[in-house]
Amino acid sequence: MNIVSFIAPTNTTLPQDFVQSLTTRWDADPARWLKLGQVAEIKVSSPPKDFNIVRESAHELGIDLIMSPAQNRRKKLLLADMDSTIIDQECIDELAAEASLKDAVAAITERAMNGEIQFSDALKERVALLEGLKADIIKKVWQSRITLTPGAKELVATLKANGGRAILISGGFTAFTERVAKAVGFDSHYANELFIANGHILGTVREPILGREAKRNIFHRLNKEYGLTSEEAISVGDGANDIDMLKMAGVGVAYHAKPIVNQHIPIQIRHADLTALLYLQGYQYSEFIVPS
Repeated sequence: MNIVSFIAPTNTTLPQDFVQSLTTRWDADPARWLKLGQVAEIKVSSPPKDFNIVRESAHELGIDLIMSPAQNRRKKLLLADMDSTIIDQECIDELAAEASLKDAVAAITERAMNGEIQFSDALKERVALLEGLKADIIKKVWQSRITLTPGAKELVATLKANGGRAILISGGFTAFTERVAKAVGFDSHYANELFIANGHILGTVREPILGREAKRNIFHRLNKEYGLTSEEAISVGDGANDIDMLKMAGVGVAYHAKPIVNQHIPIQIRHADLTALLYLQGYQYSEFIVPS
């Protein structure tokens, strides 16, 4: 059995006739509304042959249409990327912006996230451009440039309230993951460490660099440590270095992701916010924990 989820973002209404027409077309069980007028789901006995075609039509309406397994929906472990996933920005790009280097750094970031160049090489190249910047720029960027992605706090708080754990795994920097983890409520965080001395960024990072392979290894280690199977995990990310982590989880979500990620990951959120990950697990809106 599979669940087909219809998720509209907060500024879009999910048409009931659209849900009903597909319920009939796919001979599904009656729709269950998780949030009236915005989120619904239906259970189908087998994957509809025209699902991908219908999904693209739904995207044109601004609606995410997702198919996921009906079994073991509520996950015990969340593994999340940070940049452009839990936060709206790429931290290294924002550091560069403070030094009037954003265009050069962002161009490398884009190529790395699209899988066009090796992540570790791209990170070293970008960090080298930051050499000599005052270290207090990190605090300034955090306070003035970084915003949490809508739904991030609700996702983590609701998962943890139901016995789950939430882990932040980033190819960015610990100087930011420690702040984001605290602000959102993650249990722990992993990222790269910027070398800083005498109050200045040195333009290098501690090796080995945390990239695609490291994310995969951390996933394996945490599942073993917590006594969980991969099926009990949900992961989310947007870039090429997240692909393995997304493939390994019972539910791997490409969140507003780069094209190369969408080529590999079938569960895609292109319009809704991060609360979509709760709806995919069968949570109703009334069950969400909304931190103050």
